[in-house]
Amino acid sequence: MNLSEMNKEQLIGFKNETEALYNDFKAQGLCLNMSRGNPCKEQLELSMDMLSVFDDGDFMSENGIDVRNYGLLDGIPEAKKLFSDMIGVNEHEVIIFGNSSLNAMFWAVQTAFNKGILGEKPWSQCGKVKFLCPVPGYDRHFKVTEFFGIEMINIPMTADGPDMDMIEKLVAEDDSIKGIWCVPQYSNPDGISYSDETVKRFAALKPAAKDFRIFWDNAYCIHHLTDSPTIILNILDEAKKAGNEDIVYIFGSTSKITFPGAGVAVMGASQKNVEELKKHLGISIISYDKMNQLRHVKFFGTFKNMCEHMKKHMAIIAPKFEIVCQTLEKEIAPLGIGSWTKPEGGYFVSFNALNGCAKRIVQLCSEAGVTLTGAGATFPYGVDPDDKNIRIAPTYPPVDELKKAMELFVICVKLASAEKLLAE
Repeated sequence: MNLSEMNKEQLIGFKNETEALYNDFKAQGLCLNMSRGNPCKEQLELSMDMLSVFDDGDFMSENGIDVRNYGLLDGIPEAKKLFSDMIGVNEHEVIIFGNSSLNAMFWAVQTAFNKGILGEKPWSQCGKVKFLCPVPGYDRHFKVTEFFGIEMINIPMTADGPDMDMIEKLVAEDDSIKGIWCVPQYSNPDGISYSDETVKRFAALKPAAKDFRIFWDNAYCIHHLTDSPTIILNILDEAKKAGNEDIVYIFGSTSKITFPGAGVAVMGASQKNVEELKKHLGISIISYDKMNQLRHVKFFGTFKNMCEHMKKHMAIIAPKFEIVCQTLEKEIAPLGIGSWTKPEGGYFVSFNALNGCAKRIVQLCSEAGVTLTGAGATFPYGVDPDDKNIRIAPTYPPVDELKKAMELFVICVKLASAEKLLAE
């Protein structure tokens, strides 16, 4: 029975029964964590053979450079080939960074503040600077812009990606809008893949600010959960067709492909953008970890092999997503007290509770021993105006712990919802 259709007496009875179940869980002293999208141990084990690829004593790049030494600021050629294939650019449109694409994004924003972009005034001299932020979105993107004092503007997500009508209007009218955050393939946390039309409209944007950049964080470009995945259009190709190739910075990494703490990050952009960025980068670093770059190349060989490797990841984590969605379908759907995404890839399930319930649900879970991403984290400044969105990260816990965590989660959703309806 839909919870909103219950009378007061029925609601009180439902609340009391749910509260008893909650107290039973609380007495178990659980300590489970679903707060971040971390790979589990079994996923990390898939790449352990990478650690022995130098046993043959061969540390030479294909261009004759010893990767143990200095040099090659933007990456060894075979790594540029492998990772340009991954993010869909050519080998002259890519820079290989260290292990963190977030660090590359931070650096790109920092460089725009300090030096400007392609001859434009540094952002630090522009007065107010604004960014568009599709919501719900990735909390660490929002932390970067907040760190620099950038004003963030919420852009609602649709089934096809961010609201493009709103984006086109805003960027055309306001030259203080300098960028937008995007996770185009299996967005964080909704799992939405941008439609062809959305990608084309991004590529053809005509912003008032000449130094406007799309920060295209394609973190989950090969992180599929089905054998027939949705593949998005290549934005740089589309931007070239529109005569607009300088508008986008593309980011990716192997953080959830090999080892999050020892992966390889990559940035792609037009050749003009790349050449300027390399000049700035060369002031701060002589080269990133070329041994790690070659380690990845030796391990994978080709991008096709990397995609095959990701099927092993899928076999481990797809059942976990099934557990989450099946539990919600069984326990929450009949009560009409929540909605959620059923992603075809990525790392999260996005759950929307009744308005005003997200913080209470997260609090109840925490008090009973299950840690979730904080309510509001998927919005700029940590403020969800409807207090309803919760990001569920199923990948890290073992299956038995995930089942237990989801049992508690649905109890907390029921309890918070009953409290909310009774208060009304």
